[in-house]
Amino acid sequence: MRVVLAGGGTAGHIEPALALADTLRGIDPGIGITCMGTDQGLETRLVPARGYDLELVPAVPLPRSITPQLLAMPGRLAGAVNAAAAVLDRAKADVLIGFGGYVATPAYLAAKRRGVPIIVHEANPRPGLANRLGAKLTDHVFTGHPDCTLAKAAYIGTPLRREIVHLDRLSTGDRARSWFGLQTHRPTLLVFGGSRGAASINRAALAAAPALRAAGVQVLHVIGPRNTVEHEPPPGDPQYVLLPYVDRMDLAYAAADLVLCRGGALTCAELTAIGLPAAYVPLPHGNGEQRVNAGRIAEGGGGLLVDDAGLSSDWIVQNMLPILRDPERVAAMSEAALALGRKDADTTLARKVLEITR
Repeated sequence: MRVVLAGGGTAGHIEPALALADTLRGIDPGIGITCMGTDQGLETRLVPARGYDLELVPAVPLPRSITPQLLAMPGRLAGAVNAAAAVLDRAKADVLIGFGGYVATPAYLAAKRRGVPIIVHEANPRPGLANRLGAKLTDHVFTGHPDCTLAKAAYIGTPLRREIVHLDRLSTGDRARSWFGLQTHRPTLLVFGGSRGAASINRAALAAAPALRAAGVQVLHVIGPRNTVEHEPPPGDPQYVLLPYVDRMDLAYAAADLVLCRGGALTCAELTAIGLPAAYVPLPHGNGEQRVNAGRIAEGGGGLLVDDAGLSSDWIVQNMLPILRDPERVAAMSEAALALGRKDADTTLARKVLEITR
């Protein structure tokens, strides 16, 4: 069987596709897998690093309103569809599985032209334009959020990396803290803003550093590969470890008692799958999907929710520090988060792929 996976741009589109690829290969090492992406997303780094073939097609961002760019769209889109069709031909694709992003629209249209079965996975409650189109071209639609608005969709959760799904935070915690140069006995806050970082989260956490240290809390802070900070916390005890990027997020999760982060679909799926409580700061722009993602967890007791405009060092000290100093509350929030998670989406979707293709 030959599978083409289409998803790119952010880790939220790419990681579920790669998790599915790993599971399919685990079921049958002979399955051929090709990933389709553009040269503008993280797929150019993440896909080759995981050992999969990556085929690039032109990125065609679709405008959401009538703009001058819309006039150039038919020609650009037609070129991208032709390129995507050529990828399907070279791969001799038996099925196309789309996860959204710029590459998914031409991929869906090319698969429809070639008569290749289409499967859509949408991680967010409010689907993007590409997956709304894909869902109209197939009956095989699966979602990572129970309240997704796509018609005919079945909720299965979001496919996650094996090292996340099988992570045992309790047994790995001491080793993970040592990995990052942290002490094993102190309460630990993990701060990150998604694959690219978040300036507002970085500012608030750094401003709260003195108060966190004074309370005995150590911090692992991932600022994002393209972000810089004006003033790093001086060396001291407890540690405040500042990193641009972390490849081993499983160890970062294992090291943490509590997280400060955005509310992306992948982040929410990973944290609930392993039962790690968090304070979620949804993106202040977009269609509001991050608030929906995180709101469900906060309502279930597995986290806190704060607007980007309301996040400050004072908010961190007043709302997160009491949790970090209360192990019983951390444990209760962990159990609540875990009750909302799904660990088996990768195997569920892989079985669906095999059933639909065969």
